Amino acid sequence: MIERLLPPGVASAEAYGDPPEALLFPAEEALVRRASEGRRREFTTVRLCARRALAELGVAPVPLLPGERGAPRWPERVVGSMTHCDGYRAAAVARRSPEVLSVGIDAEPHRALPPDVLEAVALPSELRRVEGLACRAPHVHWDRLLFSAKESVYKAWFPLTRTRLGFDEADIALDPSGSFRAVLLRGPGPSEFAGRWLVADGLLATAVTYRA
Repeated sequence: MIERLLPPGVASAEAYGDPPEALLFPAEEALVRRASEGRRREFTTVRLCARRALAELGVAPVPLLPGERGAPRWPERVVGSMTHCDGYRAAAVARRSPEVLSVGIDAEPHRALPPDVLEAVALPSELRRVEGLACRAPHVHWDRLLFSAKESVYKAWFPLTRTRLGFDEADIALDPSGSFRAVLLRGPGPSEFAGRWLVADGLLATAVTYRA
């Protein structure tokens, strides 16, 4: 699924379950030794996906540990992103170049957000657009899609700036054609991101690839 949202040069891998061959390096294992079984499974499988995607770039398996603000610490000159939700794990990676400076991906269950969450994460302009989209295409959970797009934008933003980006600092316009545009309301850093989205198999996914 996620590969449909990514341009050439970005490798990806995904899983709809937790295969038994998914293993961790000792340094990774130490991070989830006391975690719940569900947390261990998603942590392990998403790293299996990441190592499979890295292998497409010719990068040998390495521990993938969280760094600043939990962002993955990728091998040198590699950019990437990981995501997991109920029933789905995925990773996308690329060699850092002017064509791919940063990548952000997110996947969510295709269902409505819990009550009051949309108002907490959306700007007034976004709320108006989501309401209009819901009238035009009620089969899509636009509230959850907006939330996912903001997650992908943050994941692409942070490696470029090393600064926090609040939900209210990106104004995102979703297009029913399967794209979206984010206007960043703070700096320094990029002023806009372009992304893509899709809904399939009870899931929704979003992706941002930032280029020079």
